[in-house]
Amino acid sequence: MSIHRVFRLGGCLALLLLCSSAWSASVLVAVASNFSKPMTEIAAEFAKATGHEAKLSFGSTGKFVAQIENGAPFEVLLSADEKGPIKLEQAHLAEPGSRFVYALGQLVLWSATPGFVDAQGKVLSTGQFKHLALADPKLAPYGAAAIEVLQKQGLLEKLQPLFVQGENIAQTLQFISTGNAELGFVAYSQVLENGKIANGSAWLVPSDNFTPIRQSAVLLKLGAKNPVAAALLAYLKTPEALAIIKKYGYDLP
Repeated sequence: MSIHRVFRLGGCLALLLLCSSAWSASVLVAVASNFSKPMTEIAAEFAKATGHEAKLSFGSTGKFVAQIENGAPFEVLLSADEKGPIKLEQAHLAEPGSRFVYALGQLVLWSATPGFVDAQGKVLSTGQFKHLALADPKLAPYGAAAIEVLQKQGLLEKLQPLFVQGENIAQTLQFISTGNAELGFVAYSQVLENGKIANGSAWLVPSDNFTPIRQSAVLLKLGAKNPVAAALLAYLKTPEALAIIKKYGYDLP
């Protein structure tokens, strides 16, 4: 039987078997920084449902891909884009047929200062700020999306000298939170709490301003023999996991 069919038909079965097993095991998961909040919650629910642990490591997608290419022992990758998983498939470091989109990311221009960012993002054209934070576009898909937004608005050349680049989206949020940058582009999920912006001010960037952020999961070669890895990927498709993903401001594929 092909790995494609094994993964499709075996995912839910693996989850059921694991739920009823008496032993406890774990899976090592590389998770894009923007997905840290929902994945932490999903991992906790996964542990309750199965008795097994998802050990999470957070960082930039680009760095994770490079680390996996150099032998990092991750078993599952939850990427912030499709490019990383596809690249790993092409390098025979991921299981063919295991990749799927688990969330559609939303980009927001955010400031820790209330009233600083208007609801249409016109603050970008005023130039009344000294620093604009974004994640490194070479490593982080949300940073690449921010560049697209600025290009579309004809502001990239003007604002580029003001860039403060984070290694990942988590560091970018920290730059803004601590005042090292007056505003910046981050993931909507990072500043969302109970269905609304937790503090500060923000512009939720319309999705037609950037290429869709198709956050993709993939089973890595090292996880192919670990049933907990397949079970975790199956759990990401359950109503319980999808409800958590939606709660944090992501669209569902």
